[in-house]
Amino acid sequence: MIQKRIAQWAVMAVAVPLAAAGARRLSHTLEARRGPSGATRLLTKGADLMRPQKAKRRRFF
Repeated sequence: MIQKRIAQWAVMAVAVPLAAAGARRLSHTLEARRGPSGATRLLTKGADLMRPQKAKRRRFF
C-alpha cells in the first residue's frame, strides 16, 4: 500500500510540472504564430494554476 502511494507521488511530482511546461510552451508557440487569443490565455492561466513561474518566498519567522 505504501509502495502504491510512493508511485502515485512520483508520477505527480513529474507529471504536473511537465504538463505545466507543455501548456506554457504551446501557448507561447501559438501566440508567436497567430497572435494572442482566448486559447493562448487559457493555456497560460492553466499553466500558472498548475505551477506558477514566480514562487512566493515563505517566511517562517
